[in-house]
Amino acid sequence: MFQHSGLLEVQVVGDREIHMRRGFNAPRALVFEAMTKPELIRRWLFGPPGWEMTVCEVDLRAGGKFRYAWRHEKGHGMAMGGTFVEVVPPERIVQTEKFDEAWYPGEMTETMELHEEAGRTVVTIRLVYELPEGREAALKTPMTDGMSLGYDRLAAVLEELV
Repeated sequence: MFQHSGLLEVQVVGDREIHMRRGFNAPRALVFEAMTKPELIRRWLFGPPGWEMTVCEVDLRAGGKFRYAWRHEKGHGMAMGGTFVEVVPPERIVQTEKFDEAWYPGEMTETMELHEEAGRTVVTIRLVYELPEGREAALKTPMTDGMSLGYDRLAAVLEELV
């Protein structure tokens, strides 16, 4: 059963997975572009108030790397990166992910799929943690609240671009 966090639906599956779903009022190709082009990512993936995205590097191909870093106005920061395992524009991305200062053990693999119906795109995300302890650590954080906030910003960016 999906639990709702605003417009982001979240479902805990088994002992290592989190599934999410969010709809956007934009064509799939545009949603894919906004989720993969650094100049657009910087417009919505910058965290809660007081944070800014300082690094946004994307080599969007199988075997390519990505790296994101953020800094808070009070000086602390965080960074993460990973490798693209599979890239099928504009429908699917599989990537690994790990924070520099890991707050959960092991690595996580994210599979994102985009499905379009009548000009509206539904994004489904499957997070699979290497260890059950990793998934449990993630669930104890405000991760889904942060993702929901970011996706609300993404929806606003898409509205400007449509």
